[in-house]
Amino acid sequence: MKQRTLRKEYSFEGQGLHTGKYARMTLCPADPDTGIVFVRSDIAGSPGIAAVAENVSSTARSTTLTRGGISVRTVEHILSALTGLGVDNAIVKVDSEEIPILDGSARFYAESISPDGTVEQDAERKWLEIKEEINIVDGKTGSYVKISPSDKFEFNVTIDFDSRVLGVQTVHWDESVDYASQVAPCRTFCFFHEIMKLISLGLAKGGNVQNAIIIVEKPVSKCRLRLASRRFRQPMLSVTPQGYLSNLELRFPDECGRHKLLDIMGDLRLAGGFLKANVTAYKPGHRINTLTAKSIREKTK
Repeated sequence: MKQRTLRKEYSFEGQGLHTGKYARMTLCPADPDTGIVFVRSDIAGSPGIAAVAENVSSTARSTTLTRGGISVRTVEHILSALTGLGVDNAIVKVDSEEIPILDGSARFYAESISPDGTVEQDAERKWLEIKEEINIVDGKTGSYVKISPSDKFEFNVTIDFDSRVLGVQTVHWDESVDYASQVAPCRTFCFFHEIMKLISLGLAKGGNVQNAIIIVEKPVSKCRLRLASRRFRQPMLSVTPQGYLSNLELRFPDECGRHKLLDIMGDLRLAGGFLKANVTAYKPGHRINTLTAKSIREKTK
């Protein structure tokens, strides 16, 4: 299989989920063997940061890459889209420290790129072939990621937050599944009781009901709903009978599980390419995902 790049440039803009800062981002075609490189176009010299696990500097509710003191935050959604759409090489130019969150999914990337298709390049794709099983386990959370040798590139992801609203969700993706329609539209999510803690940590400054699914596990007073409405600059919010904040309609019954699939597809791209492996993940998150990507890089050098 040949390497592929984008057919043309694509531009997006909006707030960052955690910084709240406005950003403009442009996806650009790139030469064979470039991989994915993030470029800070707002900094003199336009420094680049390769999308590899060695450059991960934080996994606090998103994945941050840092090189030479320069960072780009929340890279997982665009990395997921480029992976799911089969793009080997691309330059991601951004004029701020965080990728715009858009609607909290990879939908707009897929809707822009998919109709044009990608361009085949004069170089063979360098698959990351797994020779022996890799197991990364978090004893505190019970999370694990298992990478098994396979001729296919596929994921099986299970989420379990001990949530009456979400339940346990298990989702699957392989190359026969249309990423653009089945994975890309799935939005990020958090629990209502986490919001104030995230704010106290300096996170989620750009979060609102337009770019995140907010799950409500327990009854919420009108006072707390009023405070949330002010925080999100929204009219008075309410809780649906299904347990979601505002008049939310899920795009899939298991949208949250699919979003975790979206995330791990992006995080594992930090292994440096496309895997020939079966990925089984239970309660995945950015920390264990990126530790897995680092382990893959160490074992496939």
